[in-house]
Amino acid sequence: MDMMQIAMLGGGVLTFLLLILFAFAGPSGSAAKAKRLDKVRFRHSESTNAKMEAQMKKAVSARKKNHRPAGANQSRLDTLAIRLDRTGRTWSISQYFYVCGGLFALVSLALLIKGAPLLLCIFAGTAIGFGFPHMAVGFLINKRVNKFTASFPDAIELLVRGLRSGLPVTETIGVVAREVSGPVGEEFSKVVDRIKIGRTMEDALGESAKRLDTPEFKFFCITLAIQRETGGNLAETLANLADVLRKRSQMKLKIKAMSSESKASAYIVGSLPFIVFGLVYTVNPTYLAGFFSEDRLIIAGLGGLTWMSIGVFIMAKMVNFEI
Repeated sequence: MDMMQIAMLGGGVLTFLLLILFAFAGPSGSAAKAKRLDKVRFRHSESTNAKMEAQMKKAVSARKKNHRPAGANQSRLDTLAIRLDRTGRTWSISQYFYVCGGLFALVSLALLIKGAPLLLCIFAGTAIGFGFPHMAVGFLINKRVNKFTASFPDAIELLVRGLRSGLPVTETIGVVAREVSGPVGEEFSKVVDRIKIGRTMEDALGESAKRLDTPEFKFFCITLAIQRETGGNLAETLANLADVLRKRSQMKLKIKAMSSESKASAYIVGSLPFIVFGLVYTVNPTYLAGFFSEDRLIIAGLGGLTWMSIGVFIMAKMVNFEI
């Protein structure tokens, strides 16, 4: 089997995976039906609570349109720059591509020296060279976001105490930037810097919300926007928001504890074939050398990796709960 047939087989497998993804990523009919029913109920209801709920939904929808997720109307390079900035490190795009190119060259040359075909060298080099840095950046982003989420309710309570003592909102934000350490203090410091150069507080918070892209901070921005439009006691509203965020964090920890056994099983099942392959290759390299040189074994290995990836993806979706 020549390289052209291997490439055609790989393209067919990729097309099959894309068709499965598009089949399960369609719009939800039940969600659209529920949304239409809510609109009809709000339109024809005479209840004050229903009208207030409709006004709140309109305000939240307007905020979502004005503050779209990071990368909605940006190029891929801009989105990558935002991802690197969200890690909290001073990494540039050029450094990121240098690391990707170095890993690609290292893995490809190592497999080529081992006698692997050129197509396999390019495939493995691309997967590791560009996949591993992407996963590393995602890991650092999640770590920083989790740290931000854990200390964000404390920052909101500090805001509440400042507001109850008579300080304005901008001044209390500066107090949080000075007193709270970690990602929360860094983000609020950037908000204060934007306000100092003439940006409005809403624009400064909106830019941070786009960068962070966390539901907790978006709740905070929407709360401030709704309070400015409808009025009310901002300190009490923020105190309720801090309580909601704490309960949300507790629910996440409870779900994490309940699903830890299933996640451990998924990790073991997903990593066991690679561990066995590495151990057998260490003990007897010639027994598995055909997976790097013979076309049929290469195709069988790629097919096994494809189906294993589908299984790991399904298991990850089964144990992933969003709140």
